[in-house]
Amino acid sequence: MDQLKNKVVYITGGSKGIGFGVAEKLIAAGMRVAISGRTLKTVEIAANYLDSTDRVLALASDVTHLQDEKNAVQKILDKWGQLDVVIANAGVGHFAPIDELSSTQWNDMITTNLNGVFHTLKASVEPLKKSKGYYITLASLAGANFFAKGAGYNATKFGVVGFTQAAMLDLRKYDIKVSTIMPGSVATHFNNNEPSEKDAWKIQPEDIGELVLDLLKMHPRTLPSKIEVRPSRPDLKPK
Repeated sequence: MDQLKNKVVYITGGSKGIGFGVAEKLIAAGMRVAISGRTLKTVEIAANYLDSTDRVLALASDVTHLQDEKNAVQKILDKWGQLDVVIANAGVGHFAPIDELSSTQWNDMITTNLNGVFHTLKASVEPLKKSKGYYITLASLAGANFFAKGAGYNATKFGVVGFTQAAMLDLRKYDIKVSTIMPGSVATHFNNNEPSEKDAWKIQPEDIGELVLDLLKMHPRTLPSKIEVRPSRPDLKPK
């Protein structure tokens, strides 16, 4: 873990769910972590829960706006002087047959899920060049498997996977590693779910945190650029 101590990571959508679970694991590994969300108060509550010291920075940023992400990255640099890892995790989902999916829902997913990963990378790419850092997107198995009522969500997550893989080819010459993680069912508040014992069969947010740690500790010569991860026993899902 020594190679990670005091490294700086920025996690979008870090106040709950996967982002929060990843933040917990990275803080435990000695990293300094900035988390963002649209509402500062919510992010501050999460940051205080994560760590009461100066190792966590709470930021208000809406990833649908490039300037918000530029401001967030600048605040990280002002505080810690470096940026080593960026995890583009913020995302939303609306599920309905295509003839019922509204343009508002469609645009919400496009601007958050797809524009968001671009804005986050665009805002952070120069500091990542300096640190020879790591950029990770949270996509989904929905980025490789289409399903009914998922046209908008599929479109964005297929896009995130393609964007990340192309960015990997563009940025590896700078010694920036780029990966996308594609989880299946995760026990979070996503899609209005309320995590409980019924979600025990699912991937847990801390499991994604362990996966991120494995990526960060991997030898620089090796790059798992696209990682699919799924529950090992979906048959245990309550009927």
